[in-house]
Parts: sequence; C-alpha cells; structure tokens
Amino acid sequence: MFLSIKNKIFKYLFIRIENIQKENEFTNKQALLRSFKKVGANSSFGKDNIIKNPQYIEIGADFSALDRFRIEAWDGYFGQKFEPKITIGTNVNFNTDIHIGCVNSITIGDNCLFGSRIYITDHNHGDTSDGMISKTPLERPLISKGPVVIENNVWVGEGVVIMPGVTIGANSIIGANSVVTKDVPKNTVVAGVPAKILKQLV
Repeated sequence: MFLSIKNKIFKYLFIRIENIQKENEFTNKQALLRSFKKVGANSSFGKDNIIKNPQYIEIGADFSALDRFRIEAWDGYFGQKFEPKITIGTNVNFNTDIHIGCVNSITIGDNCLFGSRIYITDHNHGDTSDGMISKTPLERPLISKGPVVIENNVWVGEGVVIMPGVTIGANSIIGANSVVTKDVPKNTVVAGVPAKILKQLV
C-alpha cells in the first residue's frame, strides 16, 4: 500500500517536472523568436545556441538550424561601432555547429542547404599592416573586406569556411572542407583550399 502511494507520488512529480520543462522550453523559444528583427513562420532552432544581437537579424519562413547554432551580429568591439545586418531567406537549412559572424553584411538567399561545422564571416581580427603585431589578436580591430552574399539554391558541404567579401552564385555547390576566398560563379562546383572551380553545372 505504502509503496503504491510512493510510486504514484514519484510518477506525479516526474510528469510535473517534465511538463514544467516543456513549458520553459516553449517560453524560451517564443522569447527567442520575438527577439529577432524578423523571423518567418515555421522556423525552428536546436539546443545550445549562441545568438548575439538578434535585433540585427532577419530570417525567412521555414528556417531550420540544428544544435549549437552560433550567429553573432557585432555592433561594437573595443570601442569600434558597427551596423551589422544578417539576412537569411526562406527554406534555409543549417546542420549542427554553424558559426556566422557579422560586422558588415551577410546575406543568404532562399533554398540553401548547409552541412555541419561551417564558418561564415565578413570580417577579420586585424590585418597584416605594420603595427598590428604589437597588439594581441584579441585586441586587434575588426576589419571587414566587404559583405558576404550567398545566392539562392546553394549547397555548402561539411567543414566549409566562407571568408569576407565573397559572393557565391546561385545553384553552386561548395565541396567539403573548402575555404572560399574569392567569388564563386553561379552554377559551379568548387572545392579546395583555397576553393577552385571543378565543374560547370550548366
């Protein structure tokens, strides 16, 4: 009799804790979605995300990012001031461990697919000019060489790095572990370090 009551109490407490966790997850998700400048319907995020200054980020409908999505819009750094803008189109899908860093502008078009462990940035910590070496890398100013534009229907493979000032043309494919340092024409397959054209698709 006593064990039966005890089991019922434990079962009740377990269900109650589970419900509270679900309520908290829902509340946190709603707060996250409201924090963006714009976010479309049917957008979903995995766990353990880092989202810096979502007020500068616009996301289209049917967006999906899996766990450990890190997206940062930096409006200030060691006294520097920036006006970052991140725009992500509709039906964009990110796998796990994506890192996007912006001080200038990063635009991602519609229907793009991204593998895991991808880094996209429009800036660097300092440059190779005289005087930079006297500062630690952390203290060097953030410098953008231009916006990053990823056009519609682009497929980005595992482990890719996309560097500042790059435009990736529509329908292109970026091979795994590539480092994209120059513009990619539309309808091409590129791969390598640095990425080079392997094939024209059309």
